[in-house]
Amino acid sequence: MSNSPFPDTATAPAADEPLVGDGRNLDSILRIPVLVQVVLGSATMPVANLMKLGRGAVVPLDHRVGEPVDVMVNGRVVARGEIVIVEEDNSRFGVSLTEVVGPSESDSAA
Repeated sequence: MSNSPFPDTATAPAADEPLVGDGRNLDSILRIPVLVQVVLGSATMPVANLMKLGRGAVVPLDHRVGEPVDVMVNGRVVARGEIVIVEEDNSRFGVSLTEVVGPSESDSAA
């Protein structure tokens, strides 16, 4: 047995065994659930003000109407978009993506 970090071709998996790197096992990776969140904005307030909030209270956010919202996947910004009403069901909101954030920008935002 060699001490090489590379696999020995004599002990490589059989052709019918799925390998992660060759795409045959990609389906199992594509089924992994991820948390997608749309951030409309945020607010900072003292705990005392938070305790005074009740039904009907309005909490002003740092984003304004018409500004893009952040689309986050597992805590990282991956896109930005506009809030829209879903055509099939007028009681639901959706996001129309206007920008896909590159890896370097989402890494620096985290």
